[in-house]
Amino acid sequence: MKIGIGSDHNGFEFKEEIKTFVKETTDHELVDYGCRACDTVDYPDVAFEVSEAISNGDLDRGILICGTGIGVSIAANKYPGIRAALAHDTYGAERAQLSNNAQIITMGAQIIGVNVGKKVVEAYLNAEWAEGSKRKVDKIMKKEKEFVAYE
Repeated sequence: MKIGIGSDHNGFEFKEEIKTFVKETTDHELVDYGCRACDTVDYPDVAFEVSEAISNGDLDRGILICGTGIGVSIAANKYPGIRAALAHDTYGAERAQLSNNAQIITMGAQIIGVNVGKKVVEAYLNAEWAEGSKRKVDKIMKKEKEFVAYE
């Protein structure tokens, strides 16, 4: 699986720890979309880049991090076809994929610790959507199509 990861400056150090964890514990390909240092970066910019890469088929899933996880979640969900879920525990991370086929999870570096973040990422990456809630996800996507013109 090809996974994009990104953060703003508030999530930089957290992102770096998650990157190391994913590289050391999985065989997934990881693509870093920034930020590259603790310099100020606006979270929507990173969220839009990862969302676009998923939408274009360049990535399978994404992990986005900011201070609370809320900002990157809101920004990513503005991108047509993207379902980003805020996940601060393993159950929520697993359900994001199992129930909602979320292509992205978001986390808040100022909300949860790195060790919890690693477990959240592990739960998310180990879950596979079995279309059990397909009817519900289809309703969400249908409503989105009422407001957004798809290609």
